[in-house]
Formats: sequence, C-alpha cells, structure tokens
Amino acid sequence: MTDLKPITALGAAAPRSKTFGALTITENAGLALASLALRCGGAQPAPMGLALPGPGGWVAGQGVAAFWAGPGLWMIEAEGRAEEDFARDLKSRVPECSVTEQTDGWVAYEIASSAGAAPILRLLEKLVNIDPAGLVPRRATRTGLEHMSVFVIRRAEERLAVLGMRSAAGTLWHALETAAARQVAREGAGAS
Repeated sequence: MTDLKPITALGAAAPRSKTFGALTITENAGLALASLALRCGGAQPAPMGLALPGPGGWVAGQGVAAFWAGPGLWMIEAEGRAEEDFARDLKSRVPECSVTEQTDGWVAYEIASSAGAAPILRLLEKLVNIDPAGLVPRRATRTGLEHMSVFVIRRAEERLAVLGMRSAAGTLWHALETAAARQVAREGAGAS
C-alpha cells in the first residue's frame, strides 16, 4: 500500500509563514471548521459553551470560536483539531441542528501585526471593499477579495484571519503576499 503523507492546502508538509515588515501571514493548517445550521423552528443552541453571535459577529471560547455565516447559520472553528472528526464531536453536542464538516473545503490564513492595528487596517484597505474601521475586533464578514469570496475575521486589534476556498489556496496566498509586500515597499519609499 502507498504510504500517504498529509499536506497543507498550499501543498507542503508544513504550514507556510512569511513576514513582511510588521505583518506575518501564516497558513493555519490546524483549524477545524464545521457549519452549524438551525433546523426549521429550532432553538439557537450554545455549542461548547459558545453564545452564537448575530450578523457580523465572531466569538471565541475555550479552544473554539464561531462566526455568523447567514440567517440561522454559523461556522464553528476549533483550533488544532483539523486532524480530528470535529464535525462529529460538534454534532453529538447539538443533535437538534444540522452540522456539516467544512475543514477540507477551506484554507485559513492568520495575519498578525507586531506594530498594533495600523498595519492591519492599511492591509484591509488594499485587500477588500469594506470599511476597515467597521471591521473592529470580534467582527467577521463575507466579502470579495480579488475574484474570490472570503470570510474576513478580526480576531483582535493586531490579528486578522482570512478564510477562502481551499481550491484557491495558492491564489489567495499570492493576493495576501502581494498586498503585504507592496505595503512594505510603499512604507519604505515614504520613509526615505
């Protein structure tokens, strides 16, 4: 039998990470995802202790987080559980809801700033057609990035996550990398 080895969405054995000035972009290969949908007439649950957020919201708990994806629909995140059957675990806790495995359909990139919120805000201005000032911490939105549909999550003042289709992982990485590199070049040119 062939000896299979897991690879990340970008096709490597280890997640990719690259720093551009104050910004570091990292592929989050350990993030498990499952969608949770209310059934007709169902009550909103609190899976794993999470108070599910309303439109545009993102909440974090103990090792799990959730963001609103549409009416009666949320994406549940579990850090470090991509190799597990997270959807099954979630379903066992909310049997009255519809739960669908999403981990292998998405790629997640975490963007961190070592210089506070300003570099994140400047990057957002170049990447997506949303008001960066409105995407405050604990907010999430679905938007277009170049020709792709993505979820953008502001995890903290200096942390941002971009989730896109796994089939476009390389294209999304290229878009993020290009925007960050251009930002560094502009800032360097402005300093001289």
